Amino acid sequence: MADDELTRAARLLDAQGKAARLFTEIEEHGLIAPGESERAVSDRVRDLANELFGTTRHWHKRIVRSGPNTLKPYRENPPDRAIGTDDIVFADFGPIFEEYEADFGRTFVLGDDPVKHRLAGDLPNVFAAGKRFFEADPDITGARLHAEVERLAKEAGWKLGGWHAGHLVGEFPHEWIDGADTESYITPANDTPLRRTDKAGRRCHWILEIHLIDDEREFGGFHEELLTLG
Repeated sequence: MADDELTRAARLLDAQGKAARLFTEIEEHGLIAPGESERAVSDRVRDLANELFGTTRHWHKRIVRSGPNTLKPYRENPPDRAIGTDDIVFADFGPIFEEYEADFGRTFVLGDDPVKHRLAGDLPNVFAAGKRFFEADPDITGARLHAEVERLAKEAGWKLGGWHAGHLVGEFPHEWIDGADTESYITPANDTPLRRTDKAGRRCHWILEIHLIDDEREFGGFHEELLTLG
């Protein structure tokens, strides 16, 4: 790997490390609590990121969703909702650290509901299995990885939410993702190899998103981070 690619990889990993610390601080500060609105929690996370890292920009909309709102994919904008005492909540943030994008999502469970806790526990396991599948196939396409993630979700007893399971990530602003450009996403329609270079000749880096849902019980969870590094 050339020096500039090593630098890019290091910067992306550093950005993700800061995002992971931010999420640890979210939990330690008790920001996700019953009675708080999703929007208020999102604003407090924004302020915490600024306090910790001087981060004032996010490359995509900040998402905090709870209860039935956790069924909704990224593009939807459900009404603001108060977090309940026995709720499941996920947060999806894309902070920019020193011009490099992070994209990090985690799920929190309030209360003792065993099914919600099982879903939250399955999220990192499905992510890890999907990453192993990616690493084992040097020519893997977006379609093939999506099919495997969907299989893993079904095997665990869940459905996938949304129409894709990840996307490109890079320097800010990275080559703008066109919503109609399937080559920018891990989706059934993307038959191109994920390991490729972009128009500038740089290695493509990917985020893997795991959005598991239970339609019957009306809740879901979310887990995302770098697929190609770490």
